Amino acid sequence: MEFLGPIFQVIKCFGGSTCNYIDQHRKLEENVNDLRRKVNDLNIRKQDLELRKEAEIRRRKVVKKEVEKWFEEVERMNTEMERIEKKFHAVSYLLRGRLAKSVCRKIEEVKEIHQQGSFPEGVAVDGPPAPGVTLTTPKLEGEIDVKEQIWECLMGDEVGMIGVCGMGGIGKTTIMKHINNQLLEEALFDKVIWVTVSKDLNIFKIQEDIANSMKQSLPTNELERATILKDSLEGKRYVLILDDVWKKFSLSDVGIPEPILGKGMKVVLTSRSIEVCRSMSCEVVKVQPLSSEESMELFLNHVGQSVVQHPALKEIVKQIVEKCGGLPLAIVTIAGSMKGVDDICEWRNALNELCQRVKSMKGVDTEIFECLMFSYNRLGDPKIQNCFVYCSLYPEDYPIKRTELIEKWIDEGLIYADTRWAMYDRGHSILNKLENNCLLERVIGGSYEISVKMHDVLRDMALFIKGAGPQFYVKTGTQLKELPAEHEWTGNLEKVSLMYNSILEIPSHVSPKCHNLSTLLLQQLEGFGLLPAPGYKMIPENFFLHMYGLKVLDLSYTNISNLPNSISNLENLNALVLRGCYNLRYLPSLARLRALKKLDLYKTGLSKVPPDMEMLVNLTYLGLQSRGLQQLPIGILPMFSSLQYLATMLHLKGEELGRLMKLEFISCLFYDLQEFMAYAKSIQGIWPTNFICAVGSSLPRYATLFGVENIFEKPENSKNVYFVNCEIMKAGPILLPIDLHSFYFEKCDDLKCLSNISFLHEANGLNSCYIWECEGIECVVDLSLSPCNSCQSIEKLSLGKLCNLLELVRVAASVQSTSQTADPAIFSSLKAVYLKNCPRMKELFSVQLLQGLQNLEEVMLEDCEEMEKIIASDEEEEENENHNGERRGSNITTFVLPKLRELSLHGLPKLKSICGSGVMIPTGFLRRLQITGCPKLRRIPLFLPQLENGQSSHPPSLKRIFVRPREWWESLEWDNPNDIAVLSTFVSYNNCY
Repeated sequence: MEFLGPIFQVIKCFGGSTCNYIDQHRKLEENVNDLRRKVNDLNIRKQDLELRKEAEIRRRKVVKKEVEKWFEEVERMNTEMERIEKKFHAVSYLLRGRLAKSVCRKIEEVKEIHQQGSFPEGVAVDGPPAPGVTLTTPKLEGEIDVKEQIWECLMGDEVGMIGVCGMGGIGKTTIMKHINNQLLEEALFDKVIWVTVSKDLNIFKIQEDIANSMKQSLPTNELERATILKDSLEGKRYVLILDDVWKKFSLSDVGIPEPILGKGMKVVLTSRSIEVCRSMSCEVVKVQPLSSEESMELFLNHVGQSVVQHPALKEIVKQIVEKCGGLPLAIVTIAGSMKGVDDICEWRNALNELCQRVKSMKGVDTEIFECLMFSYNRLGDPKIQNCFVYCSLYPEDYPIKRTELIEKWIDEGLIYADTRWAMYDRGHSILNKLENNCLLERVIGGSYEISVKMHDVLRDMALFIKGAGPQFYVKTGTQLKELPAEHEWTGNLEKVSLMYNSILEIPSHVSPKCHNLSTLLLQQLEGFGLLPAPGYKMIPENFFLHMYGLKVLDLSYTNISNLPNSISNLENLNALVLRGCYNLRYLPSLARLRALKKLDLYKTGLSKVPPDMEMLVNLTYLGLQSRGLQQLPIGILPMFSSLQYLATMLHLKGEELGRLMKLEFISCLFYDLQEFMAYAKSIQGIWPTNFICAVGSSLPRYATLFGVENIFEKPENSKNVYFVNCEIMKAGPILLPIDLHSFYFEKCDDLKCLSNISFLHEANGLNSCYIWECEGIECVVDLSLSPCNSCQSIEKLSLGKLCNLLELVRVAASVQSTSQTADPAIFSSLKAVYLKNCPRMKELFSVQLLQGLQNLEEVMLEDCEEMEKIIASDEEEEENENHNGERRGSNITTFVLPKLRELSLHGLPKLKSICGSGVMIPTGFLRRLQITGCPKLRRIPLFLPQLENGQSSHPPSLKRIFVRPREWWESLEWDNPNDIAVLSTFVSYNNCY
């Protein structure tokens, strides 16, 4: 090859283009490496955008067409890169220059695609808004005539404004919830909008609630907001329900058009005041108390029919029901407090107590309170009563998460036990008692967490109770922009709640003289909810000067940047909650806060731990996470010997953590397996009750970790371990708890299969398995190594970016030779399978494995380019199929996946069939079907319910079918020609939701 050098020198004389060719020839390897790096960067951006895309889809948004096209461009470039890699390794010497020129062009193309992938205005747009929200409703007792009267007004053209009035607790809201749901069910209007107004009128919140239901964003300017809202409502047929209106307000100030008769614009408001309804020009519909018969029926439905079996008891029950005055809330609440009581003496005593209370009533509200106070007093335990009253510190009609409320009760000292687990049990027991006594209502909150809500009348009663002695000062969720004046901070205040407001500033001259104040709640909604972010960034030095009795201070999710030094003097402080204070940069010395049991600094902006933090020897709860912190200084952690709850994403030392013997709940990171194993060894098999441990030097502390980084905030319900970039097989035996729930492997390239993992053989409670970007794995379970019995309990299996994965279960060669098969029970509990970017997989389930998948509910496959079949056919079936896929032979139908609820197939270019001939999937539970990018798939083997005449019927649970393109759907072959007509009514070609 030496003779080529002089030749190149001669060639240079022939011109620039030839020289460029020679340069490219020489730099081919350098250019290919450069292209690899740029394609890798491109894929990193793609991963980030995919996470944004998934988050937006969860918010019911629709991904932009330009974003989808960009993803396609990235995939095209990945394909081009693979083609170039193959050519690079096989290219002849004379053609290197031509390939190099092509690589240079690709480098520029990748640069351009990378620049196009910024999408500063977001990756998704709002989807078409739903017509409304279906509300949970109790059974409607009585009031049928009133409901029909309201319905008649809504259906006619004579009335635009309807006012439903009646005393508190009489059932106005319940009636309107039933009407809301009926309007949605019958689809008579474009929109049905529900807004809770409440006592503290908040125009901003009303506007936001209406705008959110319309998928409309509003500016901050008040006049502009009203104008935009009015424009979005005009021209639509809608019913706007304004629940719990206490005083007159102008519809035009909000942006609600005056209803025009005959245009399908209706406004319904509920109010305790008939004057309010009349002042707003409403057609008044008055809700009357229940009749004696209706009252008794409602009471017995909640207390049980058995109480009237005894003749003497029947008369007592009748008198108790009469004392309720036909008010559904009073009837249900008192019935709840007497449920399970069968002693006639106790019933007689209850009647006497109720009679004494009702005799002292003064005014309508007090009449209701006296009935309800009966149930409050029957709680007996003052601590349970205080737990109930504490709920009044939250805004009206606000869903309070159960876990959050229990934490607050612990902070207040209303719940105490030796262990945190026992306190949680006690908290749930109290909540159950309050729910069973109908003093709280169980609801599902906005984040789908189980929550409780306090009826506004019960909240009024609770605040009425606190009006006699040490008082509550409560102004919550009212868009308050100024701190209450100093004269309002009286000396008898016990608890002050100003949560969820928009206080712009805390004046420097305000120094409330509240020596008895024990609780101060100034927190904002997480993400500031519907309200604008609070403006104050700091608290004046003298604000806490006279609050030396303060025990609980909550400033979470506020805009505060530092705390004053005077916070150090609050020696009685029991809980300091600063979670979500992203701008918090400074904390003064904590040395004197020896009473502090809870310190929550999760998601703050601290760059170092607070001064003298090691002095907090009584801490039982520590939340600590900040972008500026990586790990705790050595020696601090062991000082917290009483710690029961630790939530952090800092790297911890295993041996130090192991010295905290009282830990019950923990989330943390370990730098490597060595630190994790040091911790496991030091605790000698006594693991915390719940834990989230992530192991690996490349863990992204603030970015994504399997998409569940938010779980680290609250480890109460988890038993998870994550391994990222670890050499699992070289580590030797790894000690893990046998009750491990979920495990995750990412970028653990030496992992071959789960059968190699010794610690999984003893786990008896596994329910989730995630494996991501592990290059070495070829199968999930290898039966030649071990049966891997722990897999039998796995309910969720998620596999992604496994470039060498070939099969889920591998059967030993000796087993195959004897025609034996895999144990179908390997994944017998499996409910969901997610497979993404596994380019070598050709089949998902074998016929034998499928026999054990009787509980499978979700199957999602995405971007598996070699996938040909979802369910493999056995050899006999294969012989009965010709090359065109036409079915022959037996007419016997085999049903598989009987509980399938969702089937999603995306980007499977070689997929030819879901299953073989004669195999069908029943649709009794099917809710959603999504298929895109599967051009070779010709048949969808769905078995629809059959009518008596043999025709196919609608699947009972099916909600939506999303397919693309339309031409592909219309070309499909169906076993029953009637099926496509039935299913087409569910089809959408635009988006999945």
